[in-house]
Amino acid sequence: MSAFVVVIPARFGSTRLPGKPLEDIGGEPMVVRVWRQACASEAARVVIATDDVRIQRAAQASGAEVVMTDQAHPNGTSRLAEVAEQLGLDDTACVVNVQGDEPMIPPELIDQVARALQTSEASISTLAEPITSTDTLLSPSVVKVVCDRAGRALYFSRAPIPWDRDRFPPATGNTLESGWLRHIGLYAYRVGFLRQYVTWSEAPIEGLESLEQLRALYEGHVIQVSVCDQEYPAGVDTEADLVRVRQCFNEPGV
Repeated sequence: MSAFVVVIPARFGSTRLPGKPLEDIGGEPMVVRVWRQACASEAARVVIATDDVRIQRAAQASGAEVVMTDQAHPNGTSRLAEVAEQLGLDDTACVVNVQGDEPMIPPELIDQVARALQTSEASISTLAEPITSTDTLLSPSVVKVVCDRAGRALYFSRAPIPWDRDRFPPATGNTLESGWLRHIGLYAYRVGFLRQYVTWSEAPIEGLESLEQLRALYEGHVIQVSVCDQEYPAGVDTEADLVRVRQCFNEPGV
């Protein structure tokens, strides 16, 4: 596999958990835990991107490379584009965006999403996992993806797609057969695509669904989707998530 760069965006502001990247996980800030997982991947370089000096200091104290970014970015993709510019990456470079609130992300999945991009003609690659319960399928907080036979994304939605005309709406609490995929927000990008992305206006479907990856589909770009080779652990969005992850790191062998 060719060399790739991991960028970990980390903002101090969070609606549910202000200062989330600096929350202690097993004796280290969360963002440092994410950085360590990314460093265990095959990435040639791992960079934390932040707009807050508190995060910068904590990350650098652990030996991480940090890039300071503008506070005014509308989304994570535009922040990634700025990092690519600061690092002087060329259009063919591969950048993997690892969220700063996923301290248990398996390094192998970082490698998987990078490999999926490098072995395709897509502008973006991402991951998905099977949906097995109707509760998950019906939840608007869970993003679903439908792909073609080659694994290229046709559409992402918060709605339960594809819609089984003869069986839906399904009863909640039921187990589903195969056929539905949950999108996992781990992305690999070609830098040339990032440079184009920041020049585009928000797409109508992007605004309706509140899903920024729809801008790429709207502009005619290919998103390659791979099913996770292993379980993708949940990140930290709430106080309950934080308690759960801390318990995992307090277990022997973690």
